[in-house]
Amino acid sequence: MWPEDREADRVENDQQERSQIEISSIQDSDAGEVLTVQRAAFVSEAAIYGSVDMPPLTQTLSELEAELRTESGFVARIDGRLVGAIRFVERDGLLLIGRIAIAPDMQGEGIGRMLLEAAEESSDADVAELFTGSLSEANLRLYESCGYEEHERIPDGDGTAQVFLRKRLGP
Repeated sequence: MWPEDREADRVENDQQERSQIEISSIQDSDAGEVLTVQRAAFVSEAAIYGSVDMPPLTQTLSELEAELRTESGFVARIDGRLVGAIRFVERDGLLLIGRIAIAPDMQGEGIGRMLLEAAEESSDADVAELFTGSLSEANLRLYESCGYEEHERIPDGDGTAQVFLRKRLGP
């Protein structure tokens, strides 16, 4: 097989896998799976920052269930397995995006991008905002590649900062 044939097969397989990803609205019944994926996804963030004391890792199931009653979101599934989730709320023309979590073995497969697009497309807001830590380079690269620009940086007092990014939606 020629190298270009292998590359064409890889691209075709990637497209088939992406087409198998189902994006749907988050449901109350998804809470347990979402919490499991969230904890697994944020372990790598905890390693970067040297602390497991972060809300995505300390959140309880009952806290998550309460959030799902007041926030919107989407989940991504492949063959029934929940592999990603995003939660958001719209306030005063601003789409506030939070807790994007992708199963560790599925990170880098475009699922986060698909979930971000779904959230943006479902909103009537003029602007979307999200945040991540200043040491989370992969997150920053993803958000910037999706059109988000740094809006504000708030120091955490330990040499790191929370980086808020915004993107204009619509016209």
